[in-house]
Amino acid sequence: MHDHDYDPGRLASFADVLAGELPGAWSSTYHPPEHKDDLAELGDQVWDMDLVAESLVEHPLEHGAVLTREDGAQLVLLDRHDERDGFLIAAVAPRDVPGEAFRGIREPDGISLSDDPFLSAEAVAGDLLARYDAALAQVRQNATDLSEEPTTTRPSQPERVVLTWQADGSLTTAPASDTAAAVLIANGFVHDQHTDVYRLSGDDTAAQARAVRGAGAQLAAQGIATALQHPSGRFAPTASASAALPPQTRTSTARSR
Repeated sequence: MHDHDYDPGRLASFADVLAGELPGAWSSTYHPPEHKDDLAELGDQVWDMDLVAESLVEHPLEHGAVLTREDGAQLVLLDRHDERDGFLIAAVAPRDVPGEAFRGIREPDGISLSDDPFLSAEAVAGDLLARYDAALAQVRQNATDLSEEPTTTRPSQPERVVLTWQADGSLTTAPASDTAAAVLIANGFVHDQHTDVYRLSGDDTAAQARAVRGAGAQLAAQGIATALQHPSGRFAPTASASAALPPQTRTSTARSR
């Protein structure tokens, strides 16, 4: 075990820097070991069935930092307990939806981070946040469906592919079906088999716009809706992917270091 395990200053400082580097407006709150009830609740809300869940089974949360986005989305930063430096980070499941809303939704499993908060912010934005935002959108749609009156005739709810802008101008998504995935691949999205994220490069914005329009039309033909959103979690005003596309030229908003 490293000497820096359970170092409150190290974890809290890393969380503060990471929050400032993530796309959108984030704040950071550190929970010391004295916050036993908060930490116990936080551990129960970690939305993960892989790396972070395995770590928590062997090492219950003794301290941690919660990163909160302006729309209420949350991530939890915790220590690693192996031979490597760095941290683990995972999504926090929303507390304001019924458990039934999570049925059939794949967990947006957490990832490991290096001890460089700037590189870590890029990893979180390009991987975990894409899957987290897609899962959140699906869970909230399920919650809306469940809240309807039983006597109401519900319209069919097609699958929704959420495309999220990244700081480098690329678009990422985590489709829930093989049908949607095949359409994305056919239109230039590249599948990262390790993270299960599909990415469309923004190096050529004209080509990117054509690819999104083509994918949107083909997905619609399959009864699958498409939504564009910025990393802040706010969806574009229109549900039409082609109408929500930016101008053909776009300046990257990536932070310089």
